[in-house]
Amino acid sequence: MSGFDEISGGAKLGRRDAPDPADHRHGHRERLKARFRDAGAEALPDYELLELVLFRSIPRRDVKALAKTLISRFGSFAEVLGAPEERLREIPGIGESVATDLKVVRAAGLRMAKGEVKKKPVLSSWSQVIDYCRSAMAFEMREQFRILFLDKKNGLIADEVQQTGTVDHTPVYPREIVKRALELSASAIILVHNHPSGDPTPSTADITMTRQIVDIAKSLGIAVHDHIVIGREGHASFKGLRLL
Repeated sequence: MSGFDEISGGAKLGRRDAPDPADHRHGHRERLKARFRDAGAEALPDYELLELVLFRSIPRRDVKALAKTLISRFGSFAEVLGAPEERLREIPGIGESVATDLKVVRAAGLRMAKGEVKKKPVLSSWSQVIDYCRSAMAFEMREQFRILFLDKKNGLIADEVQQTGTVDHTPVYPREIVKRALELSASAIILVHNHPSGDPTPSTADITMTRQIVDIAKSLGIAVHDHIVIGREGHASFKGLRLL
């Protein structure tokens, strides 16, 4: 009888001492948050930064594997946030709520970047303009044609996506661009579009289209300060390349 009690007691002890998955998950989350607080985002690889975002969307499940899957599928933290919602939802574990949360994080980042651009004359805060354009467009899956409309002091009046096209083409209508600039009383514009292929090198069509816009805008007293092509691998400036 005593032997039975010892075996039974040992079994109970083993069950009681087994690690609780919830405790392990909580400990991992707290350690990761502490590293973020102490060392900042730069100390964390992309998947761990993504884990921090997913913690609030998925509070009762280990999200490390999911974060790594997302990075593997899309390439980087920024590309996960920039991925179309329908593609995000192809990943098991990503439902409508989680996809929306990821899009909110991206929108918040873009709003902050745009706010920095609006504070200063665009030409004196060029690196911030590039950072904003890269955040907004570098990881889009389709080409977009964006225009920054500027006043006489090169302050930002408006930032508008004029057209969205396919993976390698966007229809652009020079007269419509200039017409919109006149409607906004813009003195100058900056053209921006992305290359989903990743390579920002301007194409022959890009160069031809830009010259058409410059000619029409010039005749109406509107300057074209630059045309920036955005890609995942960097950016190209028509002015820097002496194409403008």
